[in-house]
Amino acid sequence: MRPEIFYDWEQVQSWDLKALLEKARKLSWEIHGKELKCFIPGRMFFMGERGQYPAISLTGKSCALNCDHCRRKILEGMISAPEPHVLKEVCQRLNKEGSLGILLSGGSDDQGALPWNKFLEAIEWIKQHTSLKISIHTGLVDHETARGFKNVGVDEVLIDVVGSEETMRQVYHFPGGLKAMVSSLDALAATKLPLIPHIVVGLHYGKIEGEMHALEMVAKHSISALVIVVLQPLRQTPMEDVQPPAPETVARFISAARLRIPQAPFSLSCARPLGPHRVETDILALEAGINRIAMPSEEALEKAREMGLDIEFHKTCCSKSY
Repeated sequence: MRPEIFYDWEQVQSWDLKALLEKARKLSWEIHGKELKCFIPGRMFFMGERGQYPAISLTGKSCALNCDHCRRKILEGMISAPEPHVLKEVCQRLNKEGSLGILLSGGSDDQGALPWNKFLEAIEWIKQHTSLKISIHTGLVDHETARGFKNVGVDEVLIDVVGSEETMRQVYHFPGGLKAMVSSLDALAATKLPLIPHIVVGLHYGKIEGEMHALEMVAKHSISALVIVVLQPLRQTPMEDVQPPAPETVARFISAARLRIPQAPFSLSCARPLGPHRVETDILALEAGINRIAMPSEEALEKAREMGLDIEFHKTCCSKSY
């Protein structure tokens, strides 16, 4: 029987939460099994262990878009490698230190793009001279750049998918609109590299704006995983006083996404609010059949055991394709 498919947020909200979670959970377990992969991303510490998949910014702390939800704050926690020779040196060191791989990211120019062409030769060199896996958080790309990722041996491509023209303008300060987003998705999908889209729940100042449209954009492609990110208001940004979407809202979106895209495993990103919000979000995500959680709360691990899930840990980004 074909699962229920939701195309608008009002329809998702109209369902009884318990019934919606159960429907999504049963479908998830039927296809993906009763297991939970847990992740320690970047160089974060968790339960006495440290992640071995650091994030590297190819633009240092620079970003022309200066988005309202970030204002370059996320870049501050990354290793800076703004030149190809620096990237090679950093990766040689990380490889010797035992890192499993790297997440390459950075700030965007005023067109939402990163300087990938400048770094492609260095990325190919890293694949040839180290054992590091390379994940790329792409930003907006054209077909030529996407083919370049394939040619130099990138392991998987990640992209934030936004489904609202208003969000693109007001939050990202990007005038190009959704046409550029759709084109980037098409370009990345054409490479046949593992494609891991990210959708940020509540990106539009804590409100649900274009998430369901983003889901439809993603559903048109074969993806290796879908990462659910939850708006985490950061200090010294225009969103620092914004209320993040409620855990119930996040759980409803996860459920709707599962019913729309049943075959892909879902990850709950490390980027989500802390404290009681995280605990409740994690538990509801489990009830919705989430397959992966980065930095799960202790309460979520206890809940997973109660649910009879097989739990395994990985010291990588939750966006890794397996």
